[in-house]
Amino acid sequence: MDIVDIATPDFVEVDASKRLGKVRSIFERENSRGIIVTEDGAYAGVIGQKQLVRSRMEDDTKASAVMKSAPKIDRDENVREAARMLVEGDTRIAPVYEGEKLYGIITGDAILEAVLENLDAITVQDIVTEDVVTVGEKSHLGQAINHLRENGISRLPVVGDDGKLTGVLTTHDIIDFSVRNADRQGRGDRRGDIDRMLDLPVYDLMSSPVITATPGETVKAAVSRMFENDIDGLVVTPTESDTEVLGVVTKTDVLRALTFTEEEQMDVQITNVSLLETLTREDIVESITQVVDKYQQMQVHHAHVRFHEHKEKLRGTPLIQSQIRLRTSHGQIAGSGEGYGSEHAFHVALDKLERNVLEVKGVNADEKYQGQVMRKLGDL
Repeated sequence: MDIVDIATPDFVEVDASKRLGKVRSIFERENSRGIIVTEDGAYAGVIGQKQLVRSRMEDDTKASAVMKSAPKIDRDENVREAARMLVEGDTRIAPVYEGEKLYGIITGDAILEAVLENLDAITVQDIVTEDVVTVGEKSHLGQAINHLRENGISRLPVVGDDGKLTGVLTTHDIIDFSVRNADRQGRGDRRGDIDRMLDLPVYDLMSSPVITATPGETVKAAVSRMFENDIDGLVVTPTESDTEVLGVVTKTDVLRALTFTEEEQMDVQITNVSLLETLTREDIVESITQVVDKYQQMQVHHAHVRFHEHKEKLRGTPLIQSQIRLRTSHGQIAGSGEGYGSEHAFHVALDKLERNVLEVKGVNADEKYQGQVMRKLGDL
């Protein structure tokens, strides 16, 4: 399927210097799906609906401060490649071109709606992110914000003292609360208000009850629930009544699943490719291939490499976090690490991944050896 029928010309085009107050009014009047930002007549970036509505920036802020870089997608591109470009660009909206002419936009939601009926072929278990970060309901909001920033994520399952799910906290919850608080307090120096806000317990801001998914249900059912509740992700629990946190599944996970292939060549996806400096896609694929080849009985169906930039820098080079996750015939295997620059961070994560691959190989070898010993003992 190509995106020719799901790309929409329903968008607003504004200059990067346009004030957000004006942009919001145009956006609401036109009731469009997204905003294309131009600079000197050339494409510069995009602003999504939620990105604009939930921004707490002042009305006189320029559009360029909110816009996000997004890849250009051809109108005749297939859905699989379009999904890959959105995920790798870490965006939910991108401009669509017919040759050199800007036609409109494509959104992640439009792609998911178009393929929804086909999503009953995979289950939540196939795409769930299992190494999930949680936060205690008694933790301070400042701690939760650090978790979100350090892990490059947008939602945190909230757990009680017994480790059971009690709520969920998202970046949208925090922004909504901040905007309401700013409106109530008015303008001016609000550093004291911000300090008090950061000291609030997560319990005060979290959403509860939590909308969840179970591992065995279809991705179609999970995505339909996201659309029905206007949310971007679900916490995964063993059953509807069991509140143990098994993982998280998001719309981005589903878009990523659309790019999975069953070809012999390993399918590698990279998120935030703009952070790559000296590294190339070929370098990344070759490095991961060398690691997985150390356990040849393990088949890799899909590899996802994610880069996230921290504010900290060393002599101008940013601190980068790299995460590598493999979907294999032996389950999910991951490695993560930090370093100054994407190449350093990637190799730290790669070393961790290699240790984990070899650990799985060793465990399976031990089990095989123990089985051989038991059979020999049985022959005696």
